[in-house]
Amino acid sequence: MNLNRVFILGNIVAPPEARMTQSGQTVATFRIATNRVWKDQGGNKQEAAEFHTIVVWGRLAEVARQYLTKGQLIFVEGRIQTRSWQTPDGQKRYRTEIIALNFQMGPKSMGGGGTAPSKTGGQSAPPPAEEIPVIDEETPVSFNDDKNDEIKPEDIPF
Repeated sequence: MNLNRVFILGNIVAPPEARMTQSGQTVATFRIATNRVWKDQGGNKQEAAEFHTIVVWGRLAEVARQYLTKGQLIFVEGRIQTRSWQTPDGQKRYRTEIIALNFQMGPKSMGGGGTAPSKTGGQSAPPPAEEIPVIDEETPVSFNDDKNDEIKPEDIPF
């Protein structure tokens, strides 16, 4: 048995481009960026970005066109597909894409910079009241100052 499944978390590079096929089905494409940070042998911090083309079909494409914005965090579940075609000058070209089966939108960014600055010296404004999580009153919440929150190797279940 084979498996072709991708889970990817990144930021949208540009708003989705949507179009209709000749059969009337909606298709949208957008690109997301993922980053990787590591230290090289000399201990210097290194960063690299990877860009991925996402293709969504049908109702999911309509949702993407309507709600996804540049800079927004998105979690995509899908499969990898490579297409090939011949250019007019006879060269063979390839494109590897992620065909989205599902996605979850993260919080929308304010112009690509996170939260919008307030009028008080560039401090971040608090999120609107409806975005603040509410703790269920029936769920017990306790804070024990004696307890150290450090994870110990013996606490790891594997």
